[in-house]
Amino acid sequence: MAALLEAVEVTLATVDDIVAARKAARGFAQAMGYGMADQTRLATAVSELARNAIQYAGGGWLLVADRSSPQLLILSAQVSDRGPGIGDVEQALRDGYTSGLGLGVGLPGCQRLMDVFDILTTGTTGTTIVMELHAQRGFGRGAVLAGAP
Repeated sequence: MAALLEAVEVTLATVDDIVAARKAARGFAQAMGYGMADQTRLATAVSELARNAIQYAGGGWLLVADRSSPQLLILSAQVSDRGPGIGDVEQALRDGYTSGLGLGVGLPGCQRLMDVFDILTTGTTGTTIVMELHAQRGFGRGAVLAGAP
């Protein structure tokens, strides 16, 4: 099944872009048929990762896309940057660990909010985090009506 929605890209360069990324992600989730709870989960994770890209990597970009199959609704959100990378991913995903002044709940919190959360990072090409929200068409958490896109 081909994606029904055109992918959306948002440049992340300033604090204002965090709001734009959050709105774009929420709107995309709504257009795909996700409910308010899933829209909020996605918007929260995108906000955190967009802020991290700007604060720690000098900026980046968000790409939101529909990767659905006939049985499964899949919204993919990818936040990428060309920063210094994450030195120890396992440690960065532990609650309480911070490389800055934060509380150390951002990355682990994002991971808990999403159905898929993968980090690809190097010191030479930056970091890409791919997150997905999944919903069975017509059943379960985040389900949409059978006829929805």
